[in-house]
Amino acid sequence: MNSIDDLDLSKSYTYADYYSWRFEERLELIKGKIFKMSPAPTGNHQLIAGSIFAELHHFLKGQNCKVFMAPFDVRLVRDETSDKKVKNVVQPDVCVVCDMAKMADPRSCLGAPDIIVEVLSTGNSSKELKTKYDLYEEFGVKEYWVVYPSEQSLVRYVLDTNGKFATEGRALTGGDTLTTPILPGFELAMDDVFRDLL
Repeated sequence: MNSIDDLDLSKSYTYADYYSWRFEERLELIKGKIFKMSPAPTGNHQLIAGSIFAELHHFLKGQNCKVFMAPFDVRLVRDETSDKKVKNVVQPDVCVVCDMAKMADPRSCLGAPDIIVEVLSTGNSSKELKTKYDLYEEFGVKEYWVVYPSEQSLVRYVLDTNGKFATEGRALTGGDTLTTPILPGFELAMDDVFRDLL
């Protein structure tokens, strides 16, 4: 299939379908349904995602965990890993994977990353805050970092022992530093994340 216009948006699709498509538009599958991704990210979106990726990449050199940046497919699965059964394929802005068994297939991450970072933009805020929040919680993403460029803030959701996301209070802003038990010793200064915005 070569054009997104040839797809029936009312149908349910799998990773096997998704992987066979050859059109330029970027899509995600959530519970088999097609979600069109926003137009190209803004400069500030790119600067924020790039800054977070760079800090993680530098910290993780030589370590077991690896960091990836969009476009990069993450297939969220439980027990069924066949391409014809997988119905959730997302492309987070940044993600960290610590279980390298999930990277055995070089096409993508097969299973929940430990950390997912999404930078909100005008076209994707409601999807990130509701649909993806629910999806990442359901499939056991340990931490979900949501960045609000216009407020220059970051909210960190942590999966609790009941499998539900919880925040640790207020959003992180200028002067704050994010740390995580997933990556002992890692520090992400909010001033660095938002310093070079346009």
